[in-house]
Amino acid sequence: MEQDKANLKSGRTIFVIGGCRSGKSRHAIDLAESMNPEKPVFIATCVPGDEEMADRVEKHQQERGRRWTTIEAPLAMPEAISENSSAESVVVVDCLTLWISNLMTAPELGDRLSNAASDLVQSLESAQGTVILVSNEVGAGIVPENRMAREFRDLAGRVNQAVAACADQVEWMVAGIPVSIKPETCFRVQGAG
Repeated sequence: MEQDKANLKSGRTIFVIGGCRSGKSRHAIDLAESMNPEKPVFIATCVPGDEEMADRVEKHQQERGRRWTTIEAPLAMPEAISENSSAESVVVVDCLTLWISNLMTAPELGDRLSNAASDLVQSLESAQGTVILVSNEVGAGIVPENRMAREFRDLAGRVNQAVAACADQVEWMVAGIPVSIKPETCFRVQGAG
């Protein structure tokens, strides 16, 4: 059944997950660049809330260079994937955990929050080109002491699981080293049964 779903997709989904400062973003950009896309697209979910964060965003834009098109999508990220994915493109989404945080702090989007995982998976399944998503693994720490932090951890965990399930390839970043936990070939072999 998973193999049948994979065959319906025309694009390819790669999920890069790991802890903070583990090299996820750099690895995602390197993966995209290695595919030599005609139209590399970077979908940014960060809303800089202070000068330090704004400096980080500017530094990352400079590192990517002018060849990249940057789309700011702090809330409408699944729609941005759908609108910018083509057979010639590689789309990098950085990052899912900031997107979830943005959704949680926009109270008018309550219904959107409950459908976050399914909306994202639907956009990935209809993507025409390669989509590389970056996310933080939030389940490897202690149980947060406050309700909002627990709700964030739970939602991020559900979104990460949904993306990993539909992804063709999942890579776990550890100290700048990618560890393949769902290689594309392994996915196809499991479904060949």
